[in-house]
Amino acid sequence: MASIQVLRRRIRSIQGTQKICRAMEMIATSKMRRTQDKAIEGRPYSEKISQVIADLAARPQAGEDLTPLLQKREAGRIGIVYFTTDRGLCGGLNANLNRMMARFILEQSVPISVVTVGRKGRAFMLRSGQNIRAEFSGISDRPTLLETLPISRVVIEDYVKGEVDVVYMVYPRFVTTMEQCPSMDILLPVEVAQASSSSSVEYIYEPGPAAVLNELLPRYVEMKIYHTMLELIASEQSARMVAMRNASDNAQDVTEDLTLMLNKVRQEIITKEICDISGGAEALAGT
Repeated sequence: MASIQVLRRRIRSIQGTQKICRAMEMIATSKMRRTQDKAIEGRPYSEKISQVIADLAARPQAGEDLTPLLQKREAGRIGIVYFTTDRGLCGGLNANLNRMMARFILEQSVPISVVTVGRKGRAFMLRSGQNIRAEFSGISDRPTLLETLPISRVVIEDYVKGEVDVVYMVYPRFVTTMEQCPSMDILLPVEVAQASSSSSVEYIYEPGPAAVLNELLPRYVEMKIYHTMLELIASEQSARMVAMRNASDNAQDVTEDLTLMLNKVRQEIITKEICDISGGAEALAGT
């Protein structure tokens, strides 16, 4: 059994770790509500712009050339925008994303290039020997559209030039504080939703539906990437808060177990010393 000094040292170490976990939990909690609200508030805008694009795509284009972002090609080369966190200590969030990503890559038989957003995803792609087209990290906890524009430009340019034929996004979708679902969506070509007949409105577009659609589609891709970044940050802070809370509770349980063990060791030592004293007294009395 461990000595008293070793047990006391372990208890102090675990208590220090518990304080760090509790501080990180409080920080994540303070950021969580703000990031969750921004992710949820952005969803109606995403749905509305999809409705507008559906209405534009459903109109006759009168022979006008449409943007390549709508053109579907045979998937000879695949591009993936992979969203992960820069830091760890957020439970199984990155591990679940890596598992989905690895499974998808193993199922493909065509070349794949990856645009990584976050250091954890970049490290996993390097270990896996994948082709990293570009990497982005260090994006703030309060991102703006301007911060995510470089990601959009790389993706759009690669697709327009024909370097990739289809682009996927892999990211954690925020569901609740306790649940973040690994998701994969097609980013390019833009999949136009069916316009609802009940919500159809006769809009007048100037200079014309095709011109507006060609201008709106790049903005749509930029918005999708920006909103996905908000989903990532909301998922990260929620997962980190839960993970740090669990770690703090586990540290408390371990501390209690070690304290009980320490008391048992002290009791055994005291009992042994009492027995030695009693035995020595009896030996002296017998003489």
